[in-house]
Amino acid sequence: MRKQNFFDVIIVGGGPAGLSAALVLGRACRTVLLCDSNQPRNWASKSLHGFIALDGLNPRELVRKGREQLAALGTVTFWDDEVVSGHRWQNEFEIMMKDGRTASGRKLLLATGVTDELPPIPGAVDFFGRSVFQCPYCDGWETRGKPTAIYGRGARGFTMVRALFGWTQDLVLCTDGPSGLLMRQKKILDGHGIAVREEPIECLEGQDGKLQAIRFRNGDSLPRDFLFFNLPCTQKSGLAESLGCEFTDNGGVKTGHYEATNIPGLYVAGNMIKDVHLAVVAAAEGTRAALGINKALGKENFALAE
Repeated sequence: MRKQNFFDVIIVGGGPAGLSAALVLGRACRTVLLCDSNQPRNWASKSLHGFIALDGLNPRELVRKGREQLAALGTVTFWDDEVVSGHRWQNEFEIMMKDGRTASGRKLLLATGVTDELPPIPGAVDFFGRSVFQCPYCDGWETRGKPTAIYGRGARGFTMVRALFGWTQDLVLCTDGPSGLLMRQKKILDGHGIAVREEPIECLEGQDGKLQAIRFRNGDSLPRDFLFFNLPCTQKSGLAESLGCEFTDNGGVKTGHYEATNIPGLYVAGNMIKDVHLAVVAAAEGTRAALGINKALGKENFALAE
């Protein structure tokens, strides 16, 4: 006799990865629990880009439509709360929610994503998602040809300049202190007419989310329409670590075939893998993980029948 709140699959994270996985598994007649704390990485974004047929859609509308389609299946249950702990016991997984509810499942999929580190500049949070961005593939088209600043030091700053160069050549690298650039990198930037401003930054200026200038502590002002930053992102949840997952050198969860981890029955999908950070890729990884999970469940069911 199965315990209460027992599911074939528990999915933690309700973004593109988690929603896509729930759709595949729900349509495969698996019972699914989808847990989501409603704290998406793209909380400030007004539009989704790079997703065929959905380009320009508000991310919250994607979630709303996705959940609406999942609810119609009748195989997916929603718990809107944070998962605070999880453990594996006798080939099953048990999770606990912040509100104290618990659930168990045969397989566990983590799609909890990452958290961005914003530039430590007064005003950055006010412009984030409108004129301050971290992904050229998401927002480069809207900034093409416009005066743009890059915030970052060393290899991170140089890499972002190189990435944005295809969208606009009106670039200035602001390092908010010593640049950390190699001499070779400085020569390349100089050859492309890209200035490097090492002065400490006082604040970002503008109104209604639209950047107008970067104010330096020495009083100088640099007119800019947009700013892209390249700073580290971190795992949003500690579940993968607490469950014993292996990690790559860049802090992503290490995965194998069908996004499986080193822990039997545990899968991950989306940005927490730290590969390509695009919504469409996260959705694809969620689908891949769901296929692997469903195949594993099918094999186990046949073995039990024998």
